Amino acid sequence: MLAQTWRSSPSSVRLFSPGMFLRVCMLILGVYACSTAVIMIKELDRLGGVEIHAALVSSYRLLVAAVILTPLFLRDLLRHRRRYTRRHLLRSVLPAALLAAHFISWIAAVPMTTAANASLIVNMVPVVMPFWLFLLIRERINRRELSGTLLAVAGLAVLGASSFHLSTRNLLGDVTCFVSMLFFAYYLALGRRNRDYPTVWLYLVPLYAIAGVLCFAVGVCLASPIRPYTFDQVKFIIGLGVVPTVVGHSLLNLSMRHLRGQAVSMGNLGQFVFAGLMAWWWQHETPHWAFYPASALIVAGAIIALRAMPAQDLPLEPDEVAPGKT
Repeated sequence: MLAQTWRSSPSSVRLFSPGMFLRVCMLILGVYACSTAVIMIKELDRLGGVEIHAALVSSYRLLVAAVILTPLFLRDLLRHRRRYTRRHLLRSVLPAALLAAHFISWIAAVPMTTAANASLIVNMVPVVMPFWLFLLIRERINRRELSGTLLAVAGLAVLGASSFHLSTRNLLGDVTCFVSMLFFAYYLALGRRNRDYPTVWLYLVPLYAIAGVLCFAVGVCLASPIRPYTFDQVKFIIGLGVVPTVVGHSLLNLSMRHLRGQAVSMGNLGQFVFAGLMAWWWQHETPHWAFYPASALIVAGAIIALRAMPAQDLPLEPDEVAPGKT
């Protein structure tokens, strides 16, 4: 069966056609925005944010995103009230639960294993994405996408070989990271399946709100949300809601509507590259030597995957523009 899923596309995409160039730029911007999360979380911890339970931080960033995007949701609800049904709302519940489960399990897993193990495992999304896409929408990976995926996985292997550690002590953390990665991949794949929504905001705003409530429910069971928050802590919590969530996750989901699912999962590996460069620039963290060859292989693999998409140049829907451009 797997052999049948690896077929060649009839033609390569024209990356520099106007419509496709816009879509690729939106994907790159989304990946960059998502990569800022780790930098903000580190800054939040430096400011004492470690005292705020991570599930509560996750809930705050999701609820901030939902509040900011609510005007777009209400605008589109009025425009498409006959097309948007209760069934659409219910279909946002599963990806919301998956996103909340990803945030919570990832937070729980990181202290139980090494940073290298956690980073490597969470970036294995392109390995499992073809299976989710085939199971959900019968989208088949073509040969050139497979080639790009193998090249990017080789980059991850270079990174893993330099610092990955197997031990019984890390085993539970590694397994939890793997499950968290499956949640994230499934969440992204559902964004591809749910591209029939009238606009992306009718899908995402309830998703963020539901996921935020779920994270908050878990957080209040583990810690009290009532505590003094400093201005800088609030600033970074709002920043997490605006940049990696409103901009980052929204553009990733928008990309899943207009680009091949495997190409988006490959492009998402760029978070590793962007985060490494930002940590070097702002936090003076010198990257490991393996960062450079791994980054080169990942970028090359993503370019191959993008060029492997069937040639098409469909315009974006008028309502589906980045926040701030409405």
